[in-house]
Amino acid sequence: MEFQMVLFKLANWVLYQLLANSCYRAAKKIANYGFLFRSSSFRSYQDTVYPSVNKCSLEGRERQTLVCDIHGSLLRSNSFFPYFMLVAFEGGGLFRSFLLLISCPLLWVLNPEKGLEVMIFLTFCGLSEKGMECVERAVLPKFFLENLHLQAYEVLSSAGKRVVLTSVPRVMVEGFLKEYLKVDYVIGTELQVFKGYFTGFLTDSGVLVKNKAFKEFFGETKPDIGLGGRNLHDNLFISLCKEAYVVNKEESKSAASSVMPREKYPKPLVFHDGRLAFLPTSSAILCMFLWLPLGILLAVFRLLVGILLPYKISIVLGQFSGVRLRVKGLCNTPKSGNKRGVLYVCSHRTLLDPIFLCTALGKSVTAVTYSLSKVSELIAPIKTVRLTRDRKQDGETMQRLLNEGDLVVCPEGTTCREPYLLRFSSLFAELADEIVPVAVNTHVDMFYGTTASGLKCLDPIFFLMNPSPCYSLEFLEKVPRELTCSGGRFSCEVANYIQRQLGDALGFECTNLTRKDKYLMLAGHEGLVQDKK
Repeated sequence: MEFQMVLFKLANWVLYQLLANSCYRAAKKIANYGFLFRSSSFRSYQDTVYPSVNKCSLEGRERQTLVCDIHGSLLRSNSFFPYFMLVAFEGGGLFRSFLLLISCPLLWVLNPEKGLEVMIFLTFCGLSEKGMECVERAVLPKFFLENLHLQAYEVLSSAGKRVVLTSVPRVMVEGFLKEYLKVDYVIGTELQVFKGYFTGFLTDSGVLVKNKAFKEFFGETKPDIGLGGRNLHDNLFISLCKEAYVVNKEESKSAASSVMPREKYPKPLVFHDGRLAFLPTSSAILCMFLWLPLGILLAVFRLLVGILLPYKISIVLGQFSGVRLRVKGLCNTPKSGNKRGVLYVCSHRTLLDPIFLCTALGKSVTAVTYSLSKVSELIAPIKTVRLTRDRKQDGETMQRLLNEGDLVVCPEGTTCREPYLLRFSSLFAELADEIVPVAVNTHVDMFYGTTASGLKCLDPIFFLMNPSPCYSLEFLEKVPRELTCSGGRFSCEVANYIQRQLGDALGFECTNLTRKDKYLMLAGHEGLVQDKK
C-alpha cells in the first residue's frame, strides 16, 4: 500500500509540477513573443517611430551610408528556411534535405537563435566549400532576385556606401549581395571549416547579434540610413542611425508594387543552375517528397512510351499522363525533295527538343548534338550524331546527313532556362538550302530538365518527373532563298536573322553569350565532355 502511495505521489509530481509548470512557462514565453512581435499596440508604436520604406526619399543619397539586413529588409519573405533547403538539396543531396524537412517541428518549438543553429548544422555539416560556392553562385541568386523587395532595393541602390548585417551565414549571401546589389561590406554569422569542409558549427563568436556587430563596425559613427524589419532586433540597430525606415511585410504580401519585375533586376539573370524550379518552403518541399515516388514511376512510363510506341499513340498516352504538347504552324513545314533534306533550326531548352520535334512532325528526324552523354544517346528514340567542334569535320558530317534526309540542329550549343537566346553558331547556315526555324519553349513546375554541374544523363528523367511538363513548338515560315547563303548572304547574317526571328516569336531577348560563358559562370569550366579512350 505504501509503495502504491509513493507511485501516486511521484505521478502527481510529474504531471502537475513538472509538465504543468513547463507548459505554463512555454505558454508565457509564447505570449510574450506574441506581444512583442504581433501585438497591434507594438506595431502602432513602431509605425509611429519609424516610417515605412515607401516614404524614404531617394534623392541626394550618393554620399550617404546605408545599413540593413537581407533577411529582415531586402527579401519579401519572412522565413529564411527555403534558402537553407536550397543549399541542403542542391549542395548536399536528397537525404540532407529530407533531414532538414523533418526537423521543422523542432525548429518551430525552439527559439529563433537555437533554431538557426540547428538549420545551420543540418545544412552545412560535411558540406564542402566548393559545393557551397557552386550553390551560392549558380542557384541562390535566382531565388533572391525573385524575392527581392522593390522599394527596399531602390533605397539600398540610392546609397553610396552599403553595409549588410545579418544573422544568417555570410557564405550564403555574400556573393549575391556583392555581385548583384553592389554591397560594400557583408557581416554575418561565421561557420567553422576543417580541411575544406564545413563542420556545421559556428565560430566562437556564435550567431551574429546585429546590434553588437553594428557598434563594433561603426563605433561612434552614425550611418545615415537604417533599414530594418518590424522586429525588436532590427529596431535596436536602426535606432542608432540618423534616419530609420521599416519594411512592412504584411503590405508586401498584398501589394504587387513590392515585387521586383525582371526588367528592373540589378543584373540580368541569364544563367542559373539547380534542379528545383520552385522556392522550397516547408509545405512545398513536403509536397515534392510525397510526389517523388509517383514522379519516378511516371517518368519511366513516359520515357518508355516515347521510346517504344509510334508517335500517334505516344502523343495520346503522353497527354493522358500529363505531358502537354502545343504545336503551332505545322503547315509551314515544306515537303523535302529527293535531293536534300530540310534543316530544322530550333531554340534549345532541353535534350528532348529533337524528340518532341519528331513527335510533332510524326516522323523521325536525325539530330546533331554536342557533348551528349552515353546514356542519353543509348535511350534516344531517334538517330543522334555527335559533333566534334571541329568546324570542317562537323560541316562534312552535317552535309552527309542532309543528303540522307531531314536534320534538326540547335545552334546555341547549350540550353538556356530564362527568356534569352544565346549566340547562334553560323555553321548550319553554310550547309542548307531549306531552313525552317522552330521556336521551342518549355514550362516546368517542379524540376528543371537541364544542368550545368550535375549528371546530364538524368536531365530527361527530371523533366519527365514534373506533374505536368509543357512543350511548345512553333514552326515559322521557311527562310526565303534571298536571305540564305545561296542568295548571297554571309553565314553570320543568316544565323543572326534566324536568331531574331525566333526571339521575336518567343518574346526572348537575343544575346551574344555562348556555351563557354554559361559553363564558366555556373560550373567554373568550359563545359566540354572528354571522351574516354
